Amino acid sequence: MAVAWALGPLAGVAVVTLLLALLLRWLWDTVVTVTHFRAACHQLRRFPRPPWRNWLLGHTGLAQSTEEGLQRVDLLVAQYRRGCLWWVTPWVPVLRLFHPDTLRPVLLASAFIAPKDQVFYGFLKPWLGDGLLLSRGEKWARHRRLLTPGFHGDVLKSYMGVFNQSTQVMHAKWRAAARAAGGPVGLEVLEQLSLLTLDTLQRCIFSHESHCQQKPSEYIKAILELSTLVVRRQHRLLHHPTWLYRLSADGRRFARACAAVHGFTAAVVRRRRQDLQRLGHQAWLESHQGQGMDFIDLLLLAKDEDGNTLSDEDISAEADTFMFEGEPPGAISGGGTPHVSPGSPSVPAGHDTTASALAWLLYNLAQHPQHQERCRQEVQELLRGRDVEEIEWEDLSHLPFTTMCIKESLRLHPPVTAVSRRCTQDIALRDGRVIPKDIICLMSIYGTHHNPDLWPDPQVYNPLRFSPENSQGRSPLAFIPFSAGPRNCIGQSFAMAELKVVAALTVARFIIRLDQERPPRRKPELILRTEDGLWLLLEPLPEVA
Repeated sequence: MAVAWALGPLAGVAVVTLLLALLLRWLWDTVVTVTHFRAACHQLRRFPRPPWRNWLLGHTGLAQSTEEGLQRVDLLVAQYRRGCLWWVTPWVPVLRLFHPDTLRPVLLASAFIAPKDQVFYGFLKPWLGDGLLLSRGEKWARHRRLLTPGFHGDVLKSYMGVFNQSTQVMHAKWRAAARAAGGPVGLEVLEQLSLLTLDTLQRCIFSHESHCQQKPSEYIKAILELSTLVVRRQHRLLHHPTWLYRLSADGRRFARACAAVHGFTAAVVRRRRQDLQRLGHQAWLESHQGQGMDFIDLLLLAKDEDGNTLSDEDISAEADTFMFEGEPPGAISGGGTPHVSPGSPSVPAGHDTTASALAWLLYNLAQHPQHQERCRQEVQELLRGRDVEEIEWEDLSHLPFTTMCIKESLRLHPPVTAVSRRCTQDIALRDGRVIPKDIICLMSIYGTHHNPDLWPDPQVYNPLRFSPENSQGRSPLAFIPFSAGPRNCIGQSFAMAELKVVAALTVARFIIRLDQERPPRRKPELILRTEDGLWLLLEPLPEVA
């Protein structure tokens, strides 16, 4: 100010005027924000609010990512069948939705009206870039159009050999372990299945034989480390600011792992691009005849309606995203504390979610041997008389009971417990209530799948819920393991095909029993896992001659 007055009275007046203008603008913005928030609160009063700690803390700390936390969600859904209001702090309300009537307007809204909430996704940006998961607006719509043909049945059919071969490698390890044990062997199956799905994805995306089920892989090690670090960052509030995280030991480990993953993906994309440019389009296509194309190949060939292709950076981001998850976490998990814990959208084709789906399926079949035996008979009948014990593309539609068991497992133990959206405009519900603009909506997949209004005896594993006759009249939004609407999981057909192959071959080759000494305690993180692994007893059946 002294300098301004030294320059003359007009300069001083200008500075004072600018400061007053800035102050008035700040006051005006504050008034507008408070007014909008009060209006939103008035609309939110029509949603029931469970008992909270107090007006300051709201519901913070009343939900945890634990077995007990999921049990509390069951109680919450039993009392508030369509949804309820959850206050994280006095200024952060979250609508938790458990029923098609409240889910439908949000899930089926345009991706421009109901984009994913960005509270959690920022943690993934350095890893996944601006791919289908994290992009928004026109870029997201363009990428969605370009990627969709990559999940057509004709493309997925070419991956069946990979699914069978990767499963065979895992089963060979299990048989060797059983021989060493001299009988049924206890194994932690989630880790084993994660390596299987990572092996499968590397071959389907990159045509890369990592042999990660049999020996360590630096790339796989980096992928697993990134997943662990992302989960840990959610639970450490001091690591939320990017500048603080970069200074931490975890932040430096995250940066090194990102560099390793990006280096691998970029090298593959760059080498394929060079091959395409060197050979030319037609010769390059001819060189792939008889061997099929992987995900990178398909993205290199993808063109939009104007003839534009994806950049190397775009292709790398999509490949990294698909390795992570087809449609990953929202901002909140079904059993976790909303502002620090993710849920993840839909069962994607990513390695962790597919592995979780498989692990819980084997657990449910172990818990219900009568259903396991019926699956086994179905698969053995299908494979009878074949020279090679493999599941073919045409077989997938001839496994009706196995498919029902998979769906019921996805209902009871959805790998992704929730997805979140933050709408860009008010959303009207059928009953006259309104979801205000900018309010976080938590679409609870777990809550919907355990809603007594939709699923009688929701805690009971009953595959016949998904028989054709029992499915009639049921809302499509009562079962949403892959989410729904414009931003549903693009890789769901890939995931279901892999689930069927692995499940069918496993029940055909092994008897699966519970490990009574190590019952699982559920733990929703990026996916639905357990506190100390998911242990099962596996007994090899006689091999087919």
